[in-house]
Amino acid sequence: MAGQTLTIGKALNLGLRRAMEDDAKVVLMGEDIGKLGGVFRITDGLQKDFGEDRVVDTPLAEAGILGTAVGLAMRGYRPVCEIQFDGFVFPAYNQIVTQVAKIHARSKGTLAMPIVIRIPMGGGIGAVEHHSESPEAYFAHTPGLKVVAVSNPVDAYWGIQQAIAHPDPIVFLEPKRRYWEKAEVDPDATPEPLFGSRVVRGGDDVTVLAYGPMVKTALQAAQAAEEEGRSLEVVDLRTVSPLDLEPVFESVRRTGRCVVVHEAAVTLGLGAEIAARVTETCFHSLEAPVLRVGGYDTPYPPSKLEEEYLPDLDRVLDAVDRSMGF
Repeated sequence: MAGQTLTIGKALNLGLRRAMEDDAKVVLMGEDIGKLGGVFRITDGLQKDFGEDRVVDTPLAEAGILGTAVGLAMRGYRPVCEIQFDGFVFPAYNQIVTQVAKIHARSKGTLAMPIVIRIPMGGGIGAVEHHSESPEAYFAHTPGLKVVAVSNPVDAYWGIQQAIAHPDPIVFLEPKRRYWEKAEVDPDATPEPLFGSRVVRGGDDVTVLAYGPMVKTALQAAQAAEEEGRSLEVVDLRTVSPLDLEPVFESVRRTGRCVVVHEAAVTLGLGAEIAARVTETCFHSLEAPVLRVGGYDTPYPPSKLEEEYLPDLDRVLDAVDRSMGF
């Protein structure tokens, strides 16, 4: 089959479709995902083709969605739960961190939890309160969970299938303001491993790390820096738990500098963990401290102010300037 140009949203739709075709135990659950096809239309057409038993419109009850998914997983199904918006996941937080993450260990390996929790993450769409959160650190800090953050259609298409086939529970983060970004996807290609980072732009002066919606911002910063004579290497982390940092260490040993970018607030965000590990492993190669660029330590602001809150090209370049100044 020839490759085709897909948005991230369409790539996820086709990836879900292929997973459902390959395994009759895959069941989709979520609010308005059936007849409506989801708020972002990611599940559009799937209930029509697979039926209401496999694409289930649930009540507005995230704890109930995840609690039901736990029971289904115990009976051999592979539930894929859609959380409509990132800020809506917290009613299900108890189920996720005390049940989903721990049952495999608690049962000494007897019970598997092949559950995928799809969460549209991040801001930038002009939404109201509770619609623009970045909750990845809560889940990455929880042993027993794996956390994937895709940034492009290729990773979206293959990543959702790999996550569904994986035996462990996975929080699958989708960059909602990038749903309409396009790229060519070859359904006959050999996908990269799910839990691996990737250098998406080579460079020599500073290593810039990002995941999810911030990868595009980092690439834009690299393009702007090139016009000023600076060479930024951009690494898409792709998975934030487990972190694949060997390519990062290799890059930092060459550049001597590192900037980590994410939308979530800087304090105790993923950047802190990454900075610690890079410093521990690459201490003698560093020419400057590892710097972090992220959201401010405030609740996510009203939509008219979100452009002031979200890290942008200028804030990334400012961190690059500070790094080069040491």
